[in-house]
Amino acid sequence: MRRSRLWIEERGSASLEFVTAGMILLLPLVYLVLTMSTIQAGALAVEGAARQGARVFVQGESGGDAKAKALRAVEFALADHGLTLAAASVSISCRPNPANCLRRQGFVTVEVAVSVPLPLVPPVLNGDFPLSVPLAASATQQVSRFWGSG
Repeated sequence: MRRSRLWIEERGSASLEFVTAGMILLLPLVYLVLTMSTIQAGALAVEGAARQGARVFVQGESGGDAKAKALRAVEFALADHGLTLAAASVSISCRPNPANCLRRQGFVTVEVAVSVPLPLVPPVLNGDFPLSVPLAASATQQVSRFWGSG
């Protein structure tokens, strides 16, 4: 069987093909890993912020004090992951009595939502495609049955 002339004379193109194929395959893979790690960090941030906010709220002395401390805890938890409280949406709700959150064996729910921007996307882009991933988490804590006011 006779080999083709092109098959025999192909020299020196393997490195060029490797670099080209490597870039075509490696760059999307690196971006995918970077994007997934950014989304995971955002998910951990909102989940931790909601949990810490609820824990701190149920240990407050009064309603106003508890809310201020809970917002501060949410701010710290988000800051650990590079997010700001201004970029987040935080809501605190109480059951069974919304007027008195710190009631014995009452439940306090803290919900935190944030939109995490995709990495390496300039903010000047706008269109019908998403440039950020919305993430939300909520946590519920029960006020101690031994809490001071009934």
